[in-house]
Amino acid sequence: MAVSDQLAKLAIRAKQAEEHTAEAQAKQKAELEQEVETARASAQTQAEKLRTKANAEQGRVSASWTDAQETWNRHLASAHEKLAAKKAGIDATKAERNAEDAETEALLAIEWAFAAVEEADSASLDASLARLEANELAGATAGS
Repeated sequence: MAVSDQLAKLAIRAKQAEEHTAEAQAKQKAELEQEVETARASAQTQAEKLRTKANAEQGRVSASWTDAQETWNRHLASAHEKLAAKKAGIDATKAERNAEDAETEALLAIEWAFAAVEEADSASLDASLARLEANELAGATAGS
């Protein structure tokens, strides 16, 4: 799949996330809890795909991608564990604090995604330039 196709796919998924968040305000608790579970499962599946792809491309990409993914996965697991622990024995004050913490986590995840898109843009342009340079050199070699 071409880089531009992947970016288009990312834009569509970001729009879906925006719509889910807007729609969540009007949902009942049970329905929203089910969507949370579905979203977590989807995120886990996507993380596994990324891990598989990174492992397959291990010799061709920086080890820092694997390190970043592992760090992000540990962060997510910790955040989910903390949220689950906070739900036990909850009162209104704690519920408000939990909601604020969850909103902060969501905003940080969005900022992380924004930074990832910026890096994807930079990496895509680097890839395009590298391809152009390779083609130029192949043409120069063929013309020699």
